[in-house]
Amino acid sequence: MCTYHTEFADLEGSAKGKDGWFSVTRAAVYVDHPYHAQLEHSVNIDFTAPELGPAARVAVELTEESARALVAAIEAALAAAPPGLAASPTRAPATP
Repeated sequence: MCTYHTEFADLEGSAKGKDGWFSVTRAAVYVDHPYHAQLEHSVNIDFTAPELGPAARVAVELTEESARALVAAIEAALAAAPPGLAASPTRAPATP
């Protein structure tokens, strides 16, 4: 069953697509039928730069377990690093 529900996140980063690196400004996350993964449904994440057109897209199709493991790994990596180490230069906390 498809939920037709999509969550969006504004991003600041980079991704490597078929034409090389590009700035990523948005992610769309949804549960739906995958295009490539051999699954009935998957957690799909599209990393995009809408301002660059449809070719500026990197797609990931994961099982539910893999998506939860990815979330946990991201949280663990951030928790292990000093606060603000990977923050945006325009949003990083001031150092005393």
